[in-house]
Amino acid sequence: MISLAIGFILGAAGQTNLARLQPVHFTEVKIADKFWAPRLETNRKVSIPHVIDQLYQTPRMQNLIRAGNGEKGDFKGLVFDDSDVYKVLESAAYALDDKPDPVLEKKVDDIIAILAKAQMLDGYLNSYYQLMAPDKRFTNLADNHEMYCAGHMFEAAVAHYRATGKKSLLNVATKFADLLVRTFGEGPGKRMGYCGHPEIELALFKLADATGNKDYFKLSQFFIDKRGNRFFADERRTPKDRFDGVYWLDDMPIREHREIKGHAVRAAYLFAGVADLANATGDPTLVRALDRVWKNTVYKRVFVTGGIGPSASNEGFTTDYDLPTFSAYQETCASLAMMFWNHRMGLLHGEGKYWDEVERSLYNGALAGVNLKGDKFFYVNPLASHGGHHRTPWFVCACCPPNVTRTLASLGSYAYAKSNDALYVNLFIAGEVETQIGNEKVKVKVETNYPWDGMITLRPSAGTYAIKVRLPNWTEGESGYKTFAGPWKADSKIEIDLKMPIKRLIANPGAKEVAGRAVIQRGPLIYALEQIDHKDKILDMVLPTDAPLKPEFDKNLLGGVTVLKGSAQVVPQFDWRNQLYSQPPATQVPIKAIPYYAWDNREPGQMVVWLPCAPLPAPPGGLERMAAVKLSNSTDLARGNAIKDGKEIAGSNKHPGDLCHFWPRKGTDEYVEYTWTKPQSIKGTKVYWFDDTGFGECRPPAKWEVQYLDGGTWKPVPTKDVYAVTLDKWIEITFPTQKTTGLRLIMKLQPNWSVGIHEWLVIEGEDED
Repeated sequence: MISLAIGFILGAAGQTNLARLQPVHFTEVKIADKFWAPRLETNRKVSIPHVIDQLYQTPRMQNLIRAGNGEKGDFKGLVFDDSDVYKVLESAAYALDDKPDPVLEKKVDDIIAILAKAQMLDGYLNSYYQLMAPDKRFTNLADNHEMYCAGHMFEAAVAHYRATGKKSLLNVATKFADLLVRTFGEGPGKRMGYCGHPEIELALFKLADATGNKDYFKLSQFFIDKRGNRFFADERRTPKDRFDGVYWLDDMPIREHREIKGHAVRAAYLFAGVADLANATGDPTLVRALDRVWKNTVYKRVFVTGGIGPSASNEGFTTDYDLPTFSAYQETCASLAMMFWNHRMGLLHGEGKYWDEVERSLYNGALAGVNLKGDKFFYVNPLASHGGHHRTPWFVCACCPPNVTRTLASLGSYAYAKSNDALYVNLFIAGEVETQIGNEKVKVKVETNYPWDGMITLRPSAGTYAIKVRLPNWTEGESGYKTFAGPWKADSKIEIDLKMPIKRLIANPGAKEVAGRAVIQRGPLIYALEQIDHKDKILDMVLPTDAPLKPEFDKNLLGGVTVLKGSAQVVPQFDWRNQLYSQPPATQVPIKAIPYYAWDNREPGQMVVWLPCAPLPAPPGGLERMAAVKLSNSTDLARGNAIKDGKEIAGSNKHPGDLCHFWPRKGTDEYVEYTWTKPQSIKGTKVYWFDDTGFGECRPPAKWEVQYLDGGTWKPVPTKDVYAVTLDKWIEITFPTQKTTGLRLIMKLQPNWSVGIHEWLVIEGEDED
């Protein structure tokens, strides 16, 4: 985040009603918190060593070593893998500031030495291009992420310099930044362009702040001002009127944006950089654009856990109020990006509502990104699971693990802000902050057992400064800031009791996916039910809005958590055939809700956040609705139950959000299977194929057939119909009525392509009477 100093250097007056607060850096904050200190220790002792090991176990470090040796060819991995190295270095730098560690520092120094050796004489550093295409640097800015990688290097360099005082990585960063200054911009010998994945913008501001070099500031301003003129169409030699540009945020100039769109992480990173620029310059046109986009995001597109981006197909946005549960994508990086952006919006405006969003993302969507042991991570964060979604130690595209580690390690950076006469307390974390406010050296000690209770004690050092304490939007009474004016004495004390009522949150009626459902919240935490705590199927549970819940701290559960106990009703799906009216078969059962961040730390099982307030109407459909679903590719990502959810289909290439698919399997033999506990009379089936030509990897299968279960043996149904793969229509297969407990859809996938299915319906046959 950029300080106001650079803005003053540039002589920017700008909008005068902005707070334009200054950040309090991680080096000025010490954390001694019962909730956070153990997590930061796990991050330092387990997670950061784990991600460092992954750099060497995967080709990332080897690519850089080979580039440093002057070798050519044989790059392995993804084109942007260098960025993971830089995020890991940034994580380690913050950890070294928290606690000196000679072993960790040696690992950091070794990696920096590899980077310095790999850097070219003109400052360029990117292992992919140096190994594979040294003559094609900056020729595919839309997709190949050279400046995205550079941005993460710059952030790591600033963190390393602030934490250790060493300039070894900062020298590498400024050498590369100087190359970018010479290459991009307006004027003789410079060229047009910006990065397809924003990140360089906010990173250049950080580098400018750390070095005082205003050229870095001006370059970032250039990237922001020029973005949206559809440069990527020119780069691809595509007519601009045929280039959408939304995915890359290249569809319109920044100042014209009215909603958040495109790739979720790119969007939030971009607007974080725009907020830095607005803070430094006070440019009212940027402020208005930021405010419009922020309102659209927070009022219409953010998940209750603080994540963004509902769709897997673009890792981003679709339409307002598209907030699914099982298929909620909300990439971990997107929750972290919301923290980065909202923190900067808070600095810009000085309003507590922005740190409300930082807190929501931090304690829910972001913290869920890593398990309690610190060695497994989520990439995708659904709000309901059938039991197949789990964290893993690493990913092919591994942006999330080191993003989690660097954010947790730098947690102190988000807790406070300051003006010339006041300290802003934005997150409630036990420990102390020591910073300069005006001419006063300020030290404030914080005592709290947050987030389990809302009692907060502040012990300020002597002085005349004010203290502004955020009152969260979930607490009783007014939200915003409560100002405590000095002067303070050595024994002064401020006590605040933030009441933590248990709330039931419902969504705007526009969010149809969660209509008739509610979320449980206490304090900043969103709660979930996990199957391991319940005998009955939690996906069949109904929690009436007036059902009492009671908080209870369990020190032996999940590292110590406050659980919420009460009772709910189990209302399983039942067979409506030959019935017009019925009494729902409800059973009263005990329930125990845990914080969402802590799910999937025990045995596999169902999870649900949005609970029905009353029995929900049965979805449309036939016999398939009562069937159990089994896929050859049986994971939560495959979304087996989406194949019978009864959603209206807009067309084969229209992604419904929740989709049964077999990606990333390609060219394989796959199946979907329906089974019933009792024999059913079936005379046909209907299939609607999914196809995402142009932006995905799903096509109809090369061939397929339907089988039924006959005495324990799967047999082809006796049909004369053609097994078509036509798009945008139902394909119906009919046959003489068969009495069976199972139906199977067998598919041979096309070579190099996967398959997706919108819906698979079952046509009931006539029983013989």
